[in-house]
Amino acid sequence: MRAARLIKMVLLLQSRPAMTAAELARELEVSERTVTRDAQALSEAGVPVYADRGRAGGYRLIGGYRTRLTGLARGEAEALFLSGVPGALRDMGLEDAASAARLKVSAALLPSLRDASRTAAQRFHLDAPGWFHEPRTPELLPAVAEAVWGDRVLRVAYRRGSADRGPAPVERELEPYGLVLKAGVWYLAARVRGGSGGGFRVYRLDRIDAVEPVEAGSGGGESFVRDEEFDLPAFWAERAEQFARALLRAEVVVRLTEAGVRRLPQVTDGAAAREAVAAAGPADGAGLVTVTLAVESEEVAFTQLLALGPDAEVVAPAGLRERLGQAARAMAARYA
Repeated sequence: MRAARLIKMVLLLQSRPAMTAAELARELEVSERTVTRDAQALSEAGVPVYADRGRAGGYRLIGGYRTRLTGLARGEAEALFLSGVPGALRDMGLEDAASAARLKVSAALLPSLRDASRTAAQRFHLDAPGWFHEPRTPELLPAVAEAVWGDRVLRVAYRRGSADRGPAPVERELEPYGLVLKAGVWYLAARVRGGSGGGFRVYRLDRIDAVEPVEAGSGGGESFVRDEEFDLPAFWAERAEQFARALLRAEVVVRLTEAGVRRLPQVTDGAAAREAVAAAGPADGAGLVTVTLAVESEEVAFTQLLALGPDAEVVAPAGLRERLGQAARAMAARYA
């Protein structure tokens, strides 16, 4: 809308000493001819926009003019608190709201502080996805995010396993409470409606095949009343810990050197490693500490403990000890 564009133009000029027509056109995503017409419209409306002619010319506000159109809308205020994660904002469809919010804040600041957003961006950047993994944005994320922000009930088709295995999708009616981005993967925290299985659960967004709003009696989307005691960070921390614990289904007994004790949390589950070391007795006569470590499986433990090299000796199970011994002998032969 032109009115929103004119307001944005005033805020841009208020936050900077001057801007060229090309800079304004780029920020407003219009042509330079449109910028000229908008500047004329603002001037006719009483906003003191002054145009400097020539190659180094541009537009600026004169007379210390300051607009009061800096109040944040709810969506802009909410998006502002997420502005440290621009990729996530873009994926959820909130990039425009965040941009408008940042611009309003910048316009309200003293001139000496207006470069704060730029200096902060040069000193901190969040790169959420893990190494060596190409992040994939679920196609349905914007629709789910809209329901989360609007407290709207959703009907979803969800796969419990990957696309090529597992049972057929199940249909659920969900009250979507919050979104979590973990190592490049999006999750939805939601309360299940109806049935004995109701309660808060976590769903991977890339396993949701379909989503649609649940219609209310009036024809619009049905809304829900949020539980004010629900704490998304606390809920996620608890579920993440439960998930990590559930993966550790096996145990191995390992003798570690001092360096092995120090490096164990770096190659295995950190919490499990610290618990194993804390529960271990003192070092034996050879200076080795014996720990009982919870692991995901013998296969995973083989790869993890192999990284410790001579700083770890597996005592049990016997099969894992034999595999590591074979790997050590093969490596010794390779480097002989």
